[in-house]
Parts: sequence; C-alpha cells; structure tokens
Amino acid sequence: MRNKNIYGLVGKNINYSFSKGYFLDKFKKERIFGCDYLNFDLDRIDLIEDVFRNNLLSGLNVTIPYKEKIIPYIDELSPIAKEIGSVNTICFENSKKIGYNTDFHGFDKTLSEIKIENIKHALVLGTGGASKAIRHVLSKRNIKYNLVSRSKKNNNILYKDLDSNIFNQNLLIINSTPLGTYPNIEEFPDIPYNLIDNNHILYDLVYNPIETIFMKKGIEKGARVINGLKMLKYQAEKSWELWSKSNWQFFLLILDNKLLNLI
Repeated sequence: MRNKNIYGLVGKNINYSFSKGYFLDKFKKERIFGCDYLNFDLDRIDLIEDVFRNNLLSGLNVTIPYKEKIIPYIDELSPIAKEIGSVNTICFENSKKIGYNTDFHGFDKTLSEIKIENIKHALVLGTGGASKAIRHVLSKRNIKYNLVSRSKKNNNILYKDLDSNIFNQNLLIINSTPLGTYPNIEEFPDIPYNLIDNNHILYDLVYNPIETIFMKKGIEKGARVINGLKMLKYQAEKSWELWSKSNWQFFLLILDNKLLNLI
C-alpha cells in the first residue's frame, strides 16, 4: 500500500485554523486519494527541523507567528517571497525547501472583486508577515499606504495619533493583526471608530469568527466590511497549485485514478 503524501500547517496555537478542514474537505470532494493534512503546532520555530524530517512531507502552509521566522530554515525563496520578506507556502523540489508567498495572490484577487477605484490611500494595521504581503499588493496597485503600529518605527503612525485628517484621506482600513481571532474574539484594533463613515471599507484578514468586532464596529458606522475568508481560500488554492507542480509524478497518479473512476 502506498504511503500518504503529507501536507500541513505550521504555526502556533492553530486549532482555530481553517486550513486543515479546507484541504481535507477538498481531498474528499475532489476524490484526491493518498493525501492527508496535519497541523504542526510549534512552540518554537526551531522545532520545524523535526517536521522537515518527515519523508512523506509534500507541502506546507505557514501562519502566524512564523511567516518571517521560518525563512532561515528554507533553502530558496521565490522572487515574490524574497521581495516581500514573508513565506506562507513551502514546496519540496529536488530535495530543496522552496518558500513562496501566496498571501499576495489571495489579497490581490479579492481586491479585484471589490470596487476600489476611488481608493488612493489605505491604512494597514500591523507590521508582521501578513502585513508585508498586503503592502506589496497595495504598492503594485499604486495605492499609497500608512502603517499603524503600537511602537514608532520609521514612518509608522501610532494608534494614538490617528485623527480625522488621516481617516478622511485613508478610506481603506486593513487589519493585518491577529486581534479578534478565535478564541480571543473580544479583541479588536484600537482605532477611533467614531471617525469611520459610509465611505470607508474595513478589510479584516481574520476569518474566524466570520464577523469580528472590528467589522461590527465598521457596520455600525455604515462602512463596507470584508473578512479574510475569500483571501484564505484563494491563497490555499494557489498553494495547492504550487504543490502540484513540484510533485507532478504524484499528481499524474491522482489524474489516472480520476480517469479510472470515470470508466
């Protein structure tokens, strides 16, 4: 009997994660046999070395807080991942670990689906790995952005310094922090919600819960709100596409099995 190809998610405290359920459901619905998806919940990033020793490993997703910290453990980075400085997908190609960033693809695709033609400026809450991919997309779309953080770095804006002038100019507000993620659903970014109106779009990268307090506060002020679920689905499918290319022999076997099931 052939051993299963193992895929998985690397992160910390990731029981809430969508990825495992998404891929297991995908395997079942699309009749993709011989695959499993596991959570690798690591207290420290150096424990990734133990994960890499699994000879059945065929691909990994990476989430908070390791999207940047995992880079020293990877052999090569794709051009986009290198430019962004953040990795959320790992492929195993010719005995090498290759890091990719599919957050960029997921966020860019969701922006294409919403009307943002009048958006020229954005606020990005948070400065972590997810934030880096968001900034890359905004730059590509010629949308100027300001970073908002708790501590002063470079030209970042502090939360306490947000005012009506900033909010009037920046109509897209993106939460790239984990604030509000299950189980800490009572948390939310500390911004002046009284300055939000129906011209604003609040985009929360959090997807569990479906509607965060950040989003609810925006709805109360008439803003359009978007959660991170579509972005997550798009980046997950992009990950699968990359894994398929790097493990083409196995996916030829999957195709053969599907054709046999049609006979």
